[in-house]
Amino acid sequence: MDIQIRNDASEIIYNEQQEFPLEKLRSAALIEDAQSITLDFAQGDFREMYFDGYHIAIGGVNVHENIHITTTEHVSTISLMFVLNGQFDTGPGPEPGNFAKRRYKSLEHNLFYNPTIAENTDVEKQRDFEMISLSFSKEKFLELAVNNGRVLDQLADKVAGDKIIYLNRKQNPPITTRMMMVLEEIRRCQFTGGTKKLYLQSKVLELLALQCEQHENVEQLRTSTPQISPADREKLYYARDLLMKNIQSPPSLPELSRMAGLNEFKLKNGFRQLFDNSVFGYLNDHRMEYARKLILRQESSMSEIAESLGFSSLQHFSVSFKKKYGVSPSRIK
Repeated sequence: MDIQIRNDASEIIYNEQQEFPLEKLRSAALIEDAQSITLDFAQGDFREMYFDGYHIAIGGVNVHENIHITTTEHVSTISLMFVLNGQFDTGPGPEPGNFAKRRYKSLEHNLFYNPTIAENTDVEKQRDFEMISLSFSKEKFLELAVNNGRVLDQLADKVAGDKIIYLNRKQNPPITTRMMMVLEEIRRCQFTGGTKKLYLQSKVLELLALQCEQHENVEQLRTSTPQISPADREKLYYARDLLMKNIQSPPSLPELSRMAGLNEFKLKNGFRQLFDNSVFGYLNDHRMEYARKLILRQESSMSEIAESLGFSSLQHFSVSFKKKYGVSPSRIK
């Protein structure tokens, strides 16, 4: 793999060549790596796990300036990408047409396969960028896809033909509450050795199944409900961004409807159709993820975190947190 990073002035600020860890990817035993990076333009920590054609990467980074990353890789993998916090744009190299760069934002995910050797990624200056990537070798994915449903059959057909694919072509869907719980289970796995390998394998497959289920549900919804107009779609994204900017004191539904220029019916139904969640269900998912990060930083007390996120009491916050992640805030800490 060749990695080249440029700044906004197109100056090369990082350049590295490294071989793809094919032996690790094919290893029958679980192999774990961890590393920290401290560079002029970024600082972060990463964990990676390899076994039987599976690759799990968990990373968090602070990016100190806008960077533009070009990677060249001759071994292609099928990746399940879950962005927990932050945003970036990525896509194939000089591939024309429908596969231009795609923007990923907080609490969005997708499945992506790029058989070309080049990929370009733009990352803006930001704090606390965090994502989890779960990848399969081409051989492992094709093996898993056999006789496992229409969605996987269609994906496998394109992978076998070395065609670029997104599971969701038009937009990245939201990470559901169940997906978030599984991601947390992967991150907090306490097993070791072969038991850990088996556990992680089951969780990766569960996330793949959840992605396929969500995709099928969205497709059914599109055929059974009126399509959202481009103008209303833009207003719904604007409403979503307003919620994210006012996470501590969100507007009421009538206020949000007025600010976005939609009536309440279109706002509520559009959120269900576009983001697979209610308006305040979506807000709560994002708020809980923000709370988790504050807890891990250990810079504020539980009461301060609960108050800063607009909860009426510490008990209300604890109940909401446990409902989402399956563990109490104190256990996370």
